[in-house]
This record gives sequence, structure tokens and C-alpha cells, in this order.
Amino acid sequence: MDNLFQTINRIISSPYWMLSVYVLLFCAVVLWLVLVFWTLKDARKRVDDPVIVGVAVLCSLLLPYIGTLIYAILRPAEYLADARERELEMRAMEQELHTLRACPSCGEIIRPDFLACPSCRRPLRTACPSCDRVLEPGWKLCPYCAHDLKARRVAPPVESPPGLAEAQQLQQVPQQQ
Repeated sequence: MDNLFQTINRIISSPYWMLSVYVLLFCAVVLWLVLVFWTLKDARKRVDDPVIVGVAVLCSLLLPYIGTLIYAILRPAEYLADARERELEMRAMEQELHTLRACPSCGEIIRPDFLACPSCRRPLRTACPSCDRVLEPGWKLCPYCAHDLKARRVAPPVESPPGLAEAQQLQQVPQQQ
């Protein structure tokens, strides 16, 4: 048993053992600093608030390895750039849906300027009789030319030539007898 302890003591006091311990400690410190740097870079990509980024890096710096592990568990799931891109795609889709409509009769996609559905021929809108622009169904006035759509225009009376009125009266007189 005494021989075993002497062997272990010789190994520990050997310069090679001390060199390997120093190399291992150096690698552990480098890994810790790399993890702090990774936390900084990743937090900048995922978090918009600089205070939260600072807290994450400080936690990683003061709590070696465990601080980075805590950050990795609590970090947001996606990058800020991905979230912004997704939001822009959603806005573009919403805008596209607002410009495209569906026919109430057949459900086909129609454009806002269509007067009738090209699939089922259902009239969708009317055109202004004055300027020929597309009008929505509930409009009472054309917003483009201010033509009143609800007003009924009565044609002015046609003046008849002077001899025509007397001839009509003469024709009616014999029929009454």
C-alpha cells in the first residue's frame, strides 16, 4: 500500500503532470471566454434590448459555464432578423389578401377592378355611366366624376313642329265620333 502512495506522489510531483494540469486549466479558461463571447454574439442577434444583452453576458462571465447554460435555456427561440422577416411576409400576405377578393357566387379569386366574375359571369359591380370607372355596389355618387347615380334624369320634352300638334288633334277628333 505504501508503494502505491509513493507512485501517486511521484506522478503528481512530476513536471509533466504539472504541465498537463496547466494546459487543462488554460483550455478551461479559453473555453469559458469563448462561451462568454458566444453569449454576447448570440444575444445581440436574438434580443433587442441592450440591458438584457448585458445581463446575459455578465451572467455568463460571473458564472463560468453555468451562466452560458442559463442563457441558452432562457434565450428567445428565433433571431430578430427572422422575426422581422416573418412579420414582413405576414404584412405582404395581408396586403395581397386585401387586394384579391373572392366571387360571392363561385368563390373564384377576382380583382377589385372586375365588373363581373370571369368564371360564373355574375355581375359584381357597375360602371359609372358618365366616366366608365368601376363603382362599388352601395355607392350613390361616383367619387371620380361626382355623377349622382340615384337621381333619375327625365328627358326634356321634345317640342313638336308647329303643324304636327294640329294634325294629331284632327286625327283624334274623328275617332271620338
